Amino acid sequence: MMVLTSFNRILGQTMCVQLPKRYITSKALRASLGLSDQKKPAPFPYKEKNYTFLRSLFDKTTQRFDDNTKLILLEGPVGIGKTAVGKQLADELGMHFMPDVTMDSYYINDYGYDMRKLDPQLPVNCRSFDEKNFLETPDHFNAAAFQIIKFKLRYAYYIDALAHLLNTGDGVIIERSPFSDFVFMEAMYKCKYVSRTAYDIYYTLHRHALPDLLNPHLVVYLDVPVPKLLEKAKEKKVNSKAMNTTYLECMDDKLKSKFLREISLKSEVLVYDWSEGGNAEVIVEDIERLDFDNYAADSPKIQDWCYSREQYWADVRMKYTNDKDVLMANFDVPIVDAPELNIPGEEIEVLTVSYIQAPGNTHEEGYDPKYHKLSEILFKTKDTKKWDPVS
Repeated sequence: MMVLTSFNRILGQTMCVQLPKRYITSKALRASLGLSDQKKPAPFPYKEKNYTFLRSLFDKTTQRFDDNTKLILLEGPVGIGKTAVGKQLADELGMHFMPDVTMDSYYINDYGYDMRKLDPQLPVNCRSFDEKNFLETPDHFNAAAFQIIKFKLRYAYYIDALAHLLNTGDGVIIERSPFSDFVFMEAMYKCKYVSRTAYDIYYTLHRHALPDLLNPHLVVYLDVPVPKLLEKAKEKKVNSKAMNTTYLECMDDKLKSKFLREISLKSEVLVYDWSEGGNAEVIVEDIERLDFDNYAADSPKIQDWCYSREQYWADVRMKYTNDKDVLMANFDVPIVDAPELNIPGEEIEVLTVSYIQAPGNTHEEGYDPKYHKLSEILFKTKDTKKWDPVS
């Protein structure tokens, strides 16, 4: 395996304080240095409780930070085994791994009921459309809505990653991100799977949503040429109308010419030739060599993670812990011009009634008497909140 490139880092000394320490270290290195026994405060239960101003006076955000409190994106083409690599990296570095989202998180509710079971009683345009459907019929009427939902899911998932990092101090490795999601829409448009109007609406949402996110510290990109991707698909007997040469070449071009070029201005980037697979331990060694403090104070690569006061960290933590629904409102953009993104009112009514009456949807999470004892429901506190993948 060979490192193709490591984008240049901007030199200089940062003047900010309260920044996580400079080097990411593996569990093995930490043990050899005698750092593995260092303890930090217990994780804050951010999924159940809001992080309030009063709590911020006693629960300092940076007291949980260590050298591995970093956010790493794992990116690359589809179908190359990123999940397995991500799990190995997380294990080596002692970080929290989050695999790429699937439509399961959209269709399966909090009590495990799969809404796709309702398809037979729904109008055609209201039926589910997931990854399997896209691979089989990428030019389907619902393809555009499918990709916008995937973008929204990845956006929500990234907020969860930030909330986890800020409330636990754990480093996070997340597979795929809202920053790279646009390459799917570009490939779909190139292959004429979606209309120009749907394409434009996607980018309207993109412009609204992305500025509210913190950029990652590092992007690890696994590169596989398109011919090799097609060869791998053939070996796995993947027969997909969607994953053709044009689609994959467009994705490959946009990932390299646009995504990597833009993200390298704000994050460290390591790129690897993964044509024949590789050794995750080599990636760990390269990560350990990166000096995340080696920037000028005003460098774009450090601005998102450089706050001079503890209360600034608390404000950021409150934003991603408490205000997920506010951030998800970036997607509340009126859609009036794309037929494939609009469902007639009478069909929406059928869909709404069916979903409301579905098992597990009749009550807020934690309050359904079918699944909880009355005593459990009566004594729930107001601080308990729903943690939806998409608000």
